Amino acid sequence: MSQLYSNPGAVPPGLEYLTQIDQILIQKIELLEVIGFEANQYEIKNSMGQKIYNAKEINECCARNCDGALRSFELKIKDNMDQEVMHLIRPFRCISCCCPCCLQEMEVQAPPGNTIGYISQDWNIFKPKFSIYDMSETKVLSIEGPSFAAICCGDVDFEVQGKDGHPVGRISKQWSGLIKEGLTDSDHFGINFPMDLDVRMKAVLMGACFLIDYIFEDTSGSMQRCCVFF
Repeated sequence: MSQLYSNPGAVPPGLEYLTQIDQILIQKIELLEVIGFEANQYEIKNSMGQKIYNAKEINECCARNCDGALRSFELKIKDNMDQEVMHLIRPFRCISCCCPCCLQEMEVQAPPGNTIGYISQDWNIFKPKFSIYDMSETKVLSIEGPSFAAICCGDVDFEVQGKDGHPVGRISKQWSGLIKEGLTDSDHFGINFPMDLDVRMKAVLMGACFLIDYIFEDTSGSMQRCCVFF
């Protein structure tokens, strides 16, 4: 059986519910912004809008204000019983416009302290691309976005591809209109994947969604977004 697909004995505790679904909705919670001192928080829901997890960014307010969307951070994902089931770690990375250095990456742990996969940005001058690796750092999935995704209006789709290049899922950022996008933090993402995809890979795709959201964050104008992507 392919390592991409379900292995019942390998479900990290707290992620059992992911075996039953093929879609996840992620919504950033709108918070009162006070000179950028708020930490990002999210609700993670099933296709019926029922909350299954919540996530909160952990870092220093200095990093949020000085490093902006490029900041290092850790993200705690907890279930409805307030038990941490996933832990995401993103190191600081500089803007890389013209050379393949300091590309974005993230480590996904489930449960905390147990690494199940990684997300790594692939350098490409035309479109955003990412690779998904399992715990042994073997590449198992790819993510590819559209050209100039960071500055387009409308929904933005990132295609999830298997090793053969065929699509197996999608991460979508839903456009909520110019005024709302400019004045609030109310981002909406959807993740679609095969029902029988390995739960660990479902969790790593969730991490990829958060990484994409942080890359989309606009703290220094649209030019920063383009540089981070390209």
